[in-house]
Amino acid sequence: MNVKQANVPRPLGLSAVLLTSITICLWGGNPVAMKYSLSGFPPIAIAALRFGIAALFMIGWCAASKSPLGLQRGQRIPALITGFLLFAQISLFNLGVSRTSTSHTTVLINTFIFWVVIIEHFVTRNHRLSWRSVAGLLLAASGVLMLIGTSESAASAEQRDSTSIVGDIILFASAFLLGLKIVYTKRAVRVVPPGTLILWHDVIGVAMFVCLSGLTEYDRAWTPDWPSCLGLVYQGLFVAGVCFALQAVLLRKYSASQISVFSFATPLVGVALSVLLRGDQLSPWLLTSGTVVACGILLVNLPNRKQKKLE
Repeated sequence: MNVKQANVPRPLGLSAVLLTSITICLWGGNPVAMKYSLSGFPPIAIAALRFGIAALFMIGWCAASKSPLGLQRGQRIPALITGFLLFAQISLFNLGVSRTSTSHTTVLINTFIFWVVIIEHFVTRNHRLSWRSVAGLLLAASGVLMLIGTSESAASAEQRDSTSIVGDIILFASAFLLGLKIVYTKRAVRVVPPGTLILWHDVIGVAMFVCLSGLTEYDRAWTPDWPSCLGLVYQGLFVAGVCFALQAVLLRKYSASQISVFSFATPLVGVALSVLLRGDQLSPWLLTSGTVVACGILLVNLPNRKQKKLE
């Protein structure tokens, strides 16, 4: 097999589509769960607790999938890099969520897909940008600018969560790091079993979160209640555990762009949950920007004709 053939992605099967859809639905509820958790815990402490729960889940996952718990020589560096990227990305995510609304969070964090496609085109060259993909990127960028530009004026008296430009920009930076981490994870699972990699990236991330929380949040009060605790369990078990593990398994067989193909639905699911559960105002600007970003995601991830012929 030559180099060109080796880089041709295999088509998604029914099981891959199902697993990807599950992760998308669970991911859509993450910003809502995070907002509930913030009522009882400091932002960085939430990350430490969340990925502590995820690490316990991954120990069981590794046992069930017969993945080794320990790292061998040559596997420590990939685990350390993914752990650091997790720490940086989630720290920015939690800080951004605490400074803007749930609906803004779910739209902005899902721009990570565009960074995945851009990195895979210019750096790893696993996925080539078509003119339709470029149009999708520009369309989504306009939706993001629309959302950030109306941040300070979007809140109303009935809306529980306020918005801010600072929070939106922090989330956009978090989305970039998430895209970078996804692409790097695809490379890392070639040398580290998926379960083992996610377990150790959780453990390394937790160690960093504990240190940062101890340094910056030592004077913050903890006031846990049922909503905040349930939100924490959802983030730790279903998002940081199930979603990350399924994503690592899928990345071992498919390109990062392929498994993101249905992610156009994530911001729409997230906005709907934000309106229903957090009382966010479904303003014309929010609805328009969310729809524009979703359409951009769809355009970016649809396979082009050349790719279909190769498959």
